Amino acid sequence: MSALVHVELAGAVATVRLDGPAKHNVLDSAGWRSLSEAFRDVSSMDGARCVVVRGTGGRAFSAGSDIAAFAEQRESPRDVRGYSELIARALRSVWACPHPTLAVIEGLCVGGGLEIAACCDLRVCETSSRFGAPITRLGLTMSYDELAPLVHLLGPGPVLEVLLTGELIDADRALAVGLVSRVFEDGSAVEQGYALAAKVASGAPLVNRWHKRFVRRLLHPAPLTDAEREETHQAFDTEDYREGRAAFMEKRSPDFRGV
Repeated sequence: MSALVHVELAGAVATVRLDGPAKHNVLDSAGWRSLSEAFRDVSSMDGARCVVVRGTGGRAFSAGSDIAAFAEQRESPRDVRGYSELIARALRSVWACPHPTLAVIEGLCVGGGLEIAACCDLRVCETSSRFGAPITRLGLTMSYDELAPLVHLLGPGPVLEVLLTGELIDADRALAVGLVSRVFEDGSAVEQGYALAAKVASGAPLVNRWHKRFVRRLLHPAPLTDAEREETHQAFDTEDYREGRAAFMEKRSPDFRGV
């Protein structure tokens, strides 16, 4: 795994940390490959009940791809296609993670960083955070794989506003268009974000995974099958349901075990 991506597990909360603070946590080809590997690892962690994605250093979540590496890694048509597939594979791995995911954003979140955040289930930021994808100034495009999570999340209008103007939007605008769900004071996003992750992790893990999958399924226009509709009743056959019901009646916190 690249030194630019680290995976940590503390209790029920896993962290995927982008670690290149000197260059705003940008990712080169090895970094995108490592992001895929990181999410492959956390997706298989039975003890993980929430995954936090964050940058290192407090100045940026991520500024996306390392443009300085393009001359070497993204020059020929073959290089461009290969690099694009690395990004697409990484974004799919974030999107497909079965555990709830939370992007904790400090400072800049642009380009590929914006794409990573859009693949997460929840996003929080600080008052000074800025978001965008000023690639119209670089003369390059986002692929369909990169655009899809943003369009799913925001709809075409806000995405085109970001892409066509090349402007960075502030935290208030990000909140207004639904890019983030909560804005915290500068310097507090990590603490507040992990508190939110702990709250998510305290819920019934099977239920959280089911709800994540159900919501994602509703993004697709195909009619629900009978089997899919029946799956929404399976929670009533779990030990966690019995524990949750007993805890409610006994006025205590439930001890969910994911079974």
